[in-house]
Amino acid sequence: MSHIFPRHTRNLPPVAVSGQGCYLTDASGKQYLDASGGAAVSCLGHGDVEVIDAIKAQLDSLAYAHTGFFTSEPAETLADLLIEHAPGDLDRVYLVSGGSEAVEAALKLARQYYVERGQPDRGRIIARKQSYHGNTIGALSAGGNEWRRAQFAPLLLDISHIDPCYEYRLMHDGETPEEYGIRAANLLEEELLRVGPETVMAFIAEPVVGATSGALTAAPGYFKRIREICDQYGVLLILDEVMCGMGRTGALFACSQEGVNPDILCIAKGLGGGYQPIGAMLCTAEIYRAIQDGTGFFQHGHTYVGHPTAAAAGVAVVSAVLGRDLLSNVQRQGDKLRSALNAAFGQHPNVGDIRGRGLFMGVEMVADRGTKAPFDPSMGIAAKIKKHAFENGLICYPMSGTIDGKTGDHVLLAPPFIITDAQIDELVEKLAKSITQALG
Repeated sequence: MSHIFPRHTRNLPPVAVSGQGCYLTDASGKQYLDASGGAAVSCLGHGDVEVIDAIKAQLDSLAYAHTGFFTSEPAETLADLLIEHAPGDLDRVYLVSGGSEAVEAALKLARQYYVERGQPDRGRIIARKQSYHGNTIGALSAGGNEWRRAQFAPLLLDISHIDPCYEYRLMHDGETPEEYGIRAANLLEEELLRVGPETVMAFIAEPVVGATSGALTAAPGYFKRIREICDQYGVLLILDEVMCGMGRTGALFACSQEGVNPDILCIAKGLGGGYQPIGAMLCTAEIYRAIQDGTGFFQHGHTYVGHPTAAAAGVAVVSAVLGRDLLSNVQRQGDKLRSALNAAFGQHPNVGDIRGRGLFMGVEMVADRGTKAPFDPSMGIAAKIKKHAFENGLICYPMSGTIDGKTGDHVLLAPPFIITDAQIDELVEKLAKSITQALG
């Protein structure tokens, strides 16, 4: 009998014993193609010798030192590396242990920034429906998925949520993508004026929405208009790249593909590639100076922030992504994955939309392709796809509640950056089989 508290008490998982490249193997010897990188984590695949050696070397010298007393060489090196390639005026790095921690740090920093500047009335956050920002209370409050929020509602912060930028569902007939992008972005201004812009400290969004919406990219011009609105009303722009960042979309930072620079940026998942738990919050020099010239103390922290071993893994992973030209590979293999998905599902009666960027792709399932009507939630389509895919030796990331937290189903794909042409074919073949089985 296991004493592990699993994610689902009625669906006990097999024991993973090894991983190599794009594959994981369980205790029975069964092999699985990791087509989602776990949760968009395993960017380099499994068993990367250079990363493993870097971790071992760090353990030999220094495993841990608390940041209340010390910094460390790998933490300093990782911060320098990230800022060297970061967009805009991002200048400081706050290392944490994961995505939820990064978002919590961002929200707290935004609040303290305005307090330090003598604007204590700015305490509101605006976010988007159908977003996901983490599972800690602050991060969950910012997230806009109603199913994830419902039972914890009494604990959550009062945060406004505007509609997402969701072309497939929300663009009007006769509207161009550019027109829709501006209209969707202007919802932020409407909400600012409704609640009082002088009370708002930040707007938070994912450049490419991951888990809850399935690789949902923004319409052209959307984020540029968002940036303009934030600047006009003195609101900080927080971009959450925990899932879509670190090369997943074909650029180290996804926001660079939108031509937009945030005030605060959150990363994790691919930053450590699964080799160590690590995340980071990046902020501008201006925000840092407000703390430095004010109290001097960021009133936040966790035991394992700036963990030397985790930072060493981060240095090795980011160096591999950049040094092995994996960003170009993400673009090339991403194009091949998109083409393969379109060939297999482009005319499928139950596939409504194929979307995404790089090796971050989503397939939205529908009951009727013509009307875009979703499946009845009671059918559990996403769960069935996940079950059959796993049985077929494919790890993917299906989710339900795509449209409003209750209705809609999609499959998220985020394979390692090293995926081969043959493995793309294997992925699509096994996914097609699994969808057929799920639909009965």
